[in-house]
Amino acid sequence: MSSAAPAGSSAPPVRVLLVEDDELMRRSFTVALERYGYEMKAAADGLEGLETFRDERFDLLILDVMLPGLDGIGLCRRVRETSLVPVLMMSARGDGLDVVAGLEAGADDYVVKPVDTYVLVARIRSLLRRATYPPAPEPGQAAGDRPHAEGEVLAFGDLSIDTAGMEVFVSGSPVALTPTELKLLLQFAAHPGVVLERHTLLRDVWEYGWDGDSRVVDLCVQRLRRKLGRERIETVRGFGYKLRR
Repeated sequence: MSSAAPAGSSAPPVRVLLVEDDELMRRSFTVALERYGYEMKAAADGLEGLETFRDERFDLLILDVMLPGLDGIGLCRRVRETSLVPVLMMSARGDGLDVVAGLEAGADDYVVKPVDTYVLVARIRSLLRRATYPPAPEPGQAAGDRPHAEGEVLAFGDLSIDTAGMEVFVSGSPVALTPTELKLLLQFAAHPGVVLERHTLLRDVWEYGWDGDSRVVDLCVQRLRRKLGRERIETVRGFGYKLRR
């Protein structure tokens, strides 16, 4: 079984804050994720979760949508006021509006309850990889031939991307992006002017190995447009999106 901090590694364990009001689920998720090597902290409501988040350092948050006091969507918004920490939302089955609201609030991904532990761990690992994302070569492409090699600054009009520092600027001013937003932007920047289909983005950014919910792509693109300018990413109806050169 893989762990968050492999044996012999000097890296500290990944710290996860779980905010879930159902006591049985809270205990079950906590025990299961601890078995994978994650250092868990749990809160039973949104206000407790917010206070815990402000008092301690966490590498990832898992937030249930339906929480007493302050719901998961409101909690995600409060977190995004000060932090770009990866956020995974949990939604009740069939609650499409909750999914959309959570993603609009700044969540990076979501899972639908009930969720198997292996699925939850897969989503966590994907989020953590995005948080330390190094641009990867295309299949069959040498590292030195990458579209955005180490240290390169990519420029698209007034948009510039420092691929070494993982920083983004618009008209010289820094723009704060979540790890998922940054990885999505880097995918577009690697293929400027090329239409990228939603299922391709789900595979390459969210690492879905199956048919995922394309709403996560659409809403993340919307968030990028708000931060970078609406004209920056063009919709190609029936196909997907492309970054304007």
